[in-house]
Amino acid sequence: MAMQALSRAYSSDLAWSFRHSWTARISTLLLAVLFLAALLAPLLATQNPYDISQLFLLDSELPPAWAEGGDPRYFLGTDEQARDVYSSILYGLRLSLIVGFASVALAGAIGISLGLLGGFLGGMVDGAIMRVADILLSFPAILVALLVNGIARGILPPDRHADAAIWVLILAIGLTNWVQYARTVRGSTMVERQKEYVQAARINGVSGAGIMVQHILPNVLGPVLVIATINLGMAVLTEATLSFLGVGMPTTQPSLGTLIRIGNEYLFSGIWWVVIFPSIVLVVLVLAVNLLGDWLRDALNPRLR
Repeated sequence: MAMQALSRAYSSDLAWSFRHSWTARISTLLLAVLFLAALLAPLLATQNPYDISQLFLLDSELPPAWAEGGDPRYFLGTDEQARDVYSSILYGLRLSLIVGFASVALAGAIGISLGLLGGFLGGMVDGAIMRVADILLSFPAILVALLVNGIARGILPPDRHADAAIWVLILAIGLTNWVQYARTVRGSTMVERQKEYVQAARINGVSGAGIMVQHILPNVLGPVLVIATINLGMAVLTEATLSFLGVGMPTTQPSLGTLIRIGNEYLFSGIWWVVIFPSIVLVVLVLAVNLLGDWLRDALNPRLR
């Protein structure tokens, strides 16, 4: 059975498209490397940049190992706090990906639920959900994220800001991006609810919630998967932007955005490596996610087959 399932998966249209798309293969390879690097950060890093006891201030602001004055122990150099840039990137990449995946999951859960309700029930429920969505769409996403972030920081006591920073970021980004899921799922649900299999489920006594979850939801997940893939890159960029503005992860637990902000402050002092290398990793990550999302959108579009 397992071999038959693998054989069917290998011969599917999606697998065929993947095998014949160099963009999909390269972007998947890049993402696999970055995900593994983030997952294995404690094993691959030469130091824990979040552990103050492992930092030696005499090793601060060292250039990369191949540059004049570099130290072989720090391949990509160190920052002003003597943190190894290579190790900081691995741990920062891990934080950025955690925020990205968690915020996409939160936005997807909210958007899919509201989209199913609005599309299936219609009427006042649909109108209320869509009006809230329209209001959110009238504001820039980064402004909404800053507002949610500011409210959360105002509610929490100051000594809890650093510990709660990652959860506040996830909440702020997740509440910003659910509208796309809701509008897409609503439109698909309004089409699916008129089909015969939904009518048959109603006749058989299946409840409205059962119809939405068991019958309609599996048929609207294709576009949602594409949106989630592309939104992962947007979520990582939003986290980097908030951290760059100083309202994201603290400097004691830097994400990629925080590393870029720290490095930008010292860029004109000649310490270019602190900002350049995290920026390159961020660009590669977002580019790979966007390329994979573009391929997935085309591969799942029946009009392009």
